[in-house]
Amino acid sequence: MTVTEIKRPQELSRLRRLALAAQGLLQNQPYGRGLAGAREAINHLGYVQIDTISVVERAHHHVIHSRVPGFEPHMLNQLLINKDIFEYWSHAAAFLPITDFRFSLPYKNAIKSGQTHWFRSLDKKLMGELLARIRSDGPLRSRDVGTSTIKRAGWWDWKPAKKALEQLYMQGDLMVSDRDGFQKTYDLTERVLPSHVNVQMPSMEEFAAHLVDQQLRCHGFASLKGLTYLRRNAQLRKAVNALVNERLAQGDLERVKVSSGDVFILERGALERPLPRLKERMLILSPFDNSVIQRERLKALFKYDYQLECYVPEAKRQYGYFCLPLLYRDAFVGRMDCKVHRKTSHLEIKNLHFEPHAFDENRVVTAFVEAIVQFCHFQKSDSVALNAVQPEHLTQRLRSALKSLG
Repeated sequence: MTVTEIKRPQELSRLRRLALAAQGLLQNQPYGRGLAGAREAINHLGYVQIDTISVVERAHHHVIHSRVPGFEPHMLNQLLINKDIFEYWSHAAAFLPITDFRFSLPYKNAIKSGQTHWFRSLDKKLMGELLARIRSDGPLRSRDVGTSTIKRAGWWDWKPAKKALEQLYMQGDLMVSDRDGFQKTYDLTERVLPSHVNVQMPSMEEFAAHLVDQQLRCHGFASLKGLTYLRRNAQLRKAVNALVNERLAQGDLERVKVSSGDVFILERGALERPLPRLKERMLILSPFDNSVIQRERLKALFKYDYQLECYVPEAKRQYGYFCLPLLYRDAFVGRMDCKVHRKTSHLEIKNLHFEPHAFDENRVVTAFVEAIVQFCHFQKSDSVALNAVQPEHLTQRLRSALKSLG
């Protein structure tokens, strides 16, 4: 089977545009606005990762904000209550389209059959008691586990009960029916799940087709490794490989190779389709954004070597604790380490680093300042300060521009 080599700059640019357009990062409102736009964004992307780090607005809100004008953080919980989405594990904790519910069943079944997710030792008696309590008394909030009322009942301590709740959730007996920040409300799956949702266990072939179709839809193209990103199911990987080879042989898919040697699979003719034009705008993305989470793909396609350094010892950090990728036109041109001081509604940019690039410096600076205006609004910040910039000669110009925002 032939592989087309991507050699010319315009070919690589077109490949990048395909990837960014598939992620909804080139269009002004690819999924619509507000609540409906957030629902369509999750349906298209396939998942939005949930993360607890709060130095800026949470990652799951940030991902939707980058694509949906008029989005507000409370809308994600509204989608959960409306049963348009559900919460479960993708490659990490995530919000997922309710229409994809059946594809969560293989992992739930594996957990119920003894596969370890978090906990090796299980208190099945306590799990049974919790399940009976929820069945008889209704939904249980995670914050209520270990309260004085429950302690007087004498049937659990906080830590074992929390583990039991999470195990029941991971194996599919419970679902998250509501959220208040990071406090979840659990209820029986049969009471949360809408009656119209397909609950038939997918075959391995159906699961493989779902993953391949989803990844090509939301990324434009994918490597074999990327198609099953962080899924440790050998049978699933085998089924995906077989399906890809079958579609390649039939001529439905083709392969391209970039300068790094990485090979990507895409639908035949995808690179010839009309694509959105590049705009003179910058997007400040979450480190957990769907477009950057596969770091090897990011490096191969955009020549952008990115690591989230909050997991790196402080002495070894190069750019900062929680650097946000900066996307300008079709290139990742920098990263910004920042923190929102919520008591004072202030955004502190601790370190702003621009990579070497071929774009006009003035346009990049203008695009960054415009992006910061939107970012401050999203963060509910009334003021912004800039501590350090690389390259240094941009410092005064940027500080003056940002000062005028206050």
